[in-house]
Amino acid sequence: MVSPGLLLLLLLLAGTRWLWGRWKLRSLRLPPLAPGFLHFLQPNLPIYLFDLTQKLGPVYRIRIGLQGEPICSLYLDLSLGDYSLTWKAHKKLSRSALMLGVRDSMEPLVEELAQEFCERMRAQAGAPVAIQKEFSLLTCSVICYLTFGDKVKDDTLVHTVHSCVQDLLQAWSHWSVQILEIIPFLRFLPNPGLWKLKRFQENRDDIVREQLKLHKDSQVSGQWKDMIDYMLQGVEQQREGTDAGQLHEGHVHMSVVDLFIGGTETTATTLSWTVAFLLHHPEIQKRLQEELDLKLGPNGPNSQLLYKNRMQLPLLMATIAEVLRLRPVVPLALPHRTTRASSISGYDIPKDTIIIPNIQGANLDKTVWELPSKFCPDRFLEPGKDLRTLSFGCGARVCLGEPLARLELFVVLARLLQAFTLLPPPDGTLPSLKPQNFTGVNLLIRPFQVRLQPRNLVPQDQGQNP
Repeated sequence: MVSPGLLLLLLLLAGTRWLWGRWKLRSLRLPPLAPGFLHFLQPNLPIYLFDLTQKLGPVYRIRIGLQGEPICSLYLDLSLGDYSLTWKAHKKLSRSALMLGVRDSMEPLVEELAQEFCERMRAQAGAPVAIQKEFSLLTCSVICYLTFGDKVKDDTLVHTVHSCVQDLLQAWSHWSVQILEIIPFLRFLPNPGLWKLKRFQENRDDIVREQLKLHKDSQVSGQWKDMIDYMLQGVEQQREGTDAGQLHEGHVHMSVVDLFIGGTETTATTLSWTVAFLLHHPEIQKRLQEELDLKLGPNGPNSQLLYKNRMQLPLLMATIAEVLRLRPVVPLALPHRTTRASSISGYDIPKDTIIIPNIQGANLDKTVWELPSKFCPDRFLEPGKDLRTLSFGCGARVCLGEPLARLELFVVLARLLQAFTLLPPPDGTLPSLKPQNFTGVNLLIRPFQVRLQPRNLVPQDQGQNP
């Protein structure tokens, strides 16, 4: 137990730090300050912060509890690591592994796993399905195969990794961990929730370390089959070059962690939101199926479907864009830190200020979007309309896996709507379009079920390839 004297000392130190910070800022023209310091306890935080713009303007300050660094921030972490030359080299290596190391195998793999997914769903045809879990396993499989390659001998490793990711996300979103972001000195008190999170992190690290060992034992110089092979060899080549020692195996380890934490549940949740919106708007679903049948023909999974030709399916692309606009999975962008004193809208922004862009707020801005809360994919079918939004973040910390996520959304939704009509469960209950209370990082959908009714496609021998 922490003694009362130590607790009082921690409070005094926190108060002294706050007063010193206020003294240093006395001569600056700062954005308006929102009253209070318990903002992050709001159940719908992104919308609450967006509503503050009506009172304070588009740029304002908030106190995040008693301040403090994120408790899980690691210098090797791409998401939360400090911006530096090493961090930039780390991100470049990870992006190269994704865009060069597995680029040629990415689309065929997603296509194959999407078709296998549809076959599994066909076995449950007509029965209510908890689609979120199925999407989560699918996206975890994609990351596993791209990262571990042929080391994934069966589904055992996929399920092990999937369970680990779910445990981590649930532990991270628990109030006993989230409160430490608001009152950081509480981390010095006994906290079973934090202990559980650390146990899950250790389990995660054991899985990654085992895979790194397997790859090091089997790798062949100049050849790679997956992202770990590519990154390990990239670190070795850098060690032999002019930047010796800048990156090491620990950076590869954390790249793998970021890929699983950032690339599994986010894409699965977006797929789930899309299904939920289409259940509420069967007329859009019907138009999507007509577009798929017209462009890809009646032969189902054997018809050609290439991502480079995605604009031949404009309504599908518009639907994906609209879901990403309305329900960005990470509604508050990852924290940015100013590297030098700057200004925004005439306000002074001191060096080392934490900046948190409100992505969901930007996507609901009435000055940009007509009827911003309405689900209307057709808004993206207007000539010259940009399909991109801020939903994958912005700046140096834009989502590393955006190209993979967009590929998965396109292929999985196309194959799913080719094969099935999405229907509510027998009692007719439609999924809630209201997100769960915002905790952690992701904007989660409430659990729901869907029936997947196989479509009456023309048999392959009677059809005609497009």
